[in-house]
Amino acid sequence: MDRRFVTTWAVVFIAWMAGSFAVHGAMLGDDYAKLGAMMRAPADAQGYFHYMILAHVLLAGAFTWIYSKGVRQADWLGQGLRFGIAVVLLTIAPTYLIYYAVQPMPGTLVAKQIAFDAVLVLLLALLVAFLYRDRSRAD
Repeated sequence: MDRRFVTTWAVVFIAWMAGSFAVHGAMLGDDYAKLGAMMRAPADAQGYFHYMILAHVLLAGAFTWIYSKGVRQADWLGQGLRFGIAVVLLTIAPTYLIYYAVQPMPGTLVAKQIAFDAVLVLLLALLVAFLYRDRSRAD
C-alpha cells in the first residue's frame, strides 16, 4: 500500500459516508420511514452505526484497490466513468433488485435507491480516477 492508495481510501471513505447519508438519510429518509417495522427505528439504528462505518471502510478500500489494479495512464475522466458504470452494474443495480425480489419494498423506492446510489458510485469513481490520474499528462 502506497501513500496514494491510503489517501484515496480515506478520501473515498469520507465521501462515501457523506454521500450515503445524503442519499439514504436525507433524500430517502421519508421513504424508509413509511416502511415502518421493516426498518430499524433511528434510536435503535444508532446502536448498529459501527457496522455502517465498517461497511464503508470495506467499500472504500475495495473500490480503491480494484481501481488501482486496473488504472491505465489514459484519460482519467473516461476511465473513471467506465469503472463507475461497471461497479453500478456489478453491485448497485443487482443488489437492490435482489432485495426487491425478497423483501416487500415499494418499486418506486427501489428505483430511487438504484438511481441515487448509481449517481453516487459514478461520482466516487470519478473521485478515485481523479486522485489516481497521471499528473504528468495534460488531459
